[in-house]
Amino acid sequence: MQCEICGAEMRGKPICITVDNSELQVCQKCAPYGKPVDKRTPVSRKISPVVRAVPRTGSRPKKDFFDILKDELLDDYDRIIREAREAKGWSQEDLAENIKEKASLIKKIERSEIIPEDSVRKKLEHTLNIRLTERVEVSGQEVSHFKKDTTLGDIVKIKRK
Repeated sequence: MQCEICGAEMRGKPICITVDNSELQVCQKCAPYGKPVDKRTPVSRKISPVVRAVPRTGSRPKKDFFDILKDELLDDYDRIIREAREAKGWSQEDLAENIKEKASLIKKIERSEIIPEDSVRKKLEHTLNIRLTERVEVSGQEVSHFKKDTTLGDIVKIKRK
């Protein structure tokens, strides 16, 4: 029989060890690489308490997870932020300090290099008293579930041997 780690021919009885929850039959030299397998594993006889499900009397309204997608960021968000900041007489550093963000982030947002994350957008809207999003009507959009996009199978030719 061969050692399952080093491949050496084993003389005598192999040692059973576990390495990453795998049982291996190994030689004496490779035995320190794992933990010895305990042939008996104790089973807990403790019975967990049964919890009865209590039906709720009041029903919560279903939350529409697509409400988030109905608001879109305005195209000229950078101009709106800059004008609101200048109207208050603040520098980019002052605004950054007020919303507890870095000044470099404000500079990048005002140059349209990055789109503000929702948390930053909310801070900007609250601090500057502006709206950076608009509600978009979803009903006008046509959603097709049968639209066929390009897949890997359209591009790759599989060669069989």
